[in-house]
Amino acid sequence: METAMVTGQTRRMAHRRLREQLPLYGPLRLTDRFQPDAGVVLHHGDTLDLLRSLPNGFARLVVTSPPYNIGKRYERRTGLDEYLATQAKVIQECARVLADNGSLCWQVGNFVGDNEIIPLDIALWPTFRALGLKMRNRIIWHFEHGLHCSRRFSGRYETIAWFTKSDNYIFNLDAVRVPQKYPGKKHFKGPKAGQYSCNPLGKNPGDLWIIPNVKHNHVEKTIHPCQFPVELIERLVLSMTRPGDWVVDPYMGVGTTAVAAVRQRRKGIGAELVGDYVKVARERVKAAHAGTLRTRPIERPVYQPNGREKVAQAPVLELESR
Repeated sequence: METAMVTGQTRRMAHRRLREQLPLYGPLRLTDRFQPDAGVVLHHGDTLDLLRSLPNGFARLVVTSPPYNIGKRYERRTGLDEYLATQAKVIQECARVLADNGSLCWQVGNFVGDNEIIPLDIALWPTFRALGLKMRNRIIWHFEHGLHCSRRFSGRYETIAWFTKSDNYIFNLDAVRVPQKYPGKKHFKGPKAGQYSCNPLGKNPGDLWIIPNVKHNHVEKTIHPCQFPVELIERLVLSMTRPGDWVVDPYMGVGTTAVAAVRQRRKGIGAELVGDYVKVARERVKAAHAGTLRTRPIERPVYQPNGREKVAQAPVLELESR
């Protein structure tokens, strides 16, 4: 009986998630400037121009990965103080458009100068705090692949700084639970002895998220050099918004945030300076809406080689086997 209960609840959770992930097959109203009845807004231009056109308190979630000031195509490298001052202007506008029960997630890595790293979430924290925003989590996004360093340990994580505008914020934990490590564990004594001790819907995913980054062989790879994985944003969208809510990305790149919003029945809006990226974003959003965009499934485990693959064998072992 208990096994049937757990299985049934788990199946219902899976069905609910499936419904939430179904694309919108009705007409997609895609515009390049904000209109209240739009479904997705992809603005080709400066983010402050877009943000200043948005009404106060209309967005349930602001999520982005801003330029890290490392000289990529879409940014101009400046001194750290100038970079932080520029970011402060954008963050101020993001806080203005955020609803009172909304969330702001700023995903950043490190600023690197003179072989010294400066964690950008720490450098930007005073800016968020001065605006009255409250930090709820400092989420570590861990991935396995990236640049290899020779004078320090290679960086294999970035940080999502999650802030809210008030103590009355949306947080849908059940929508993002992950499988329990020991789903069959039971209480061994007391009034609940013999009953399952874990939540049948799964466990809280915690603040360390292991999600593959988008490298060359990733199914979602586009022309952007530093691209969000869709599942990273989907976890934030599902847990911090409701269907029909607005999700804003002030630095949208190739539109991953808008894709996640559309897939989860939300509305997306973002700005991007590079025209080629905007074109890719439009195509990805249209494909997501039609249900044809290929993405990595949100609940797929991280791939682990079994040791029999040729690329997983050390050269010495390969020679010995000949």
